[in-house]
Amino acid sequence: MSAESPTIVLIHGMWMTPRSWDNWIDHYRDRGQTAIAPAWPRVNDPEELRGDPSRLKGLGLTQIVDHYDEIIRGLDRPPIIIGHSFGGLTAQLLLDRGLGAAGVAICTAPPKGVLLLPLSTLRAGWPALKNPFNRNGLATLSPKQFRWRFTNTLSAEESDAIYREHYIPGTNRAFFDALGSAAKIDFGNQRRAPLLLVAGTKDHISPPALNKAVLKLQSRAPSVTEEKDYGGRTHFMAGMDGWEEIADHALNWALEHRQAPAASESLSSSAPSP
Repeated sequence: MSAESPTIVLIHGMWMTPRSWDNWIDHYRDRGQTAIAPAWPRVNDPEELRGDPSRLKGLGLTQIVDHYDEIIRGLDRPPIIIGHSFGGLTAQLLLDRGLGAAGVAICTAPPKGVLLLPLSTLRAGWPALKNPFNRNGLATLSPKQFRWRFTNTLSAEESDAIYREHYIPGTNRAFFDALGSAAKIDFGNQRRAPLLLVAGTKDHISPPALNKAVLKLQSRAPSVTEEKDYGGRTHFMAGMDGWEEIADHALNWALEHRQAPAASESLSSSAPSP
């Protein structure tokens, strides 16, 4: 691995843990790259959280972004930031802070500014948004609900196996935060690193129409902004058969378009005010 190779920071999404990135970490290691997948704050072993998810109550989007901000500022150079779902939104918010050499948002949650959300996206967030008086509560999914959101091209038996391995309850607060200022991005940001949006044509949570709306907004920035669709892929495309193609394209694109190492100066100059 070249001394100039950036670390790859992998950010998991809602209803998931870093376990969803295990194959990617091994795959990137085989390619001579260093990849890390830090957990969201308060997120640990799936079995433990399913038994007692109370620690997730009230976990908000800004807490999640600040957590990764601190991790990234501790690295020796700007990393490649790859996020899935809410992790994709987190990746975009980190790029907006001037962090990262390049970013990839896979099946992203929408930032503030996408005015017309697809009906399937609204349905996917309904367990969290249905009760405004329970903003600090939890958004749980049954195996059937999980399958509709993540693995809708698989059989119930195949989906249930993924559910048992990966699923944890979600946090309502982050969904409500995503509708407000916590998810606000300066889409014309002059210092934002290159960004790739990745979508699956069978994704109910983040369909191509949503990603194209984000692409239009993010393309206001002067840096490279692109979007790629994968036919027949669902929201869990990063963990289902064929994930290697997505992992390789994401990394190859980021390495090709990343900003020069000198961008590391932004790690100290762009720290948010206390």
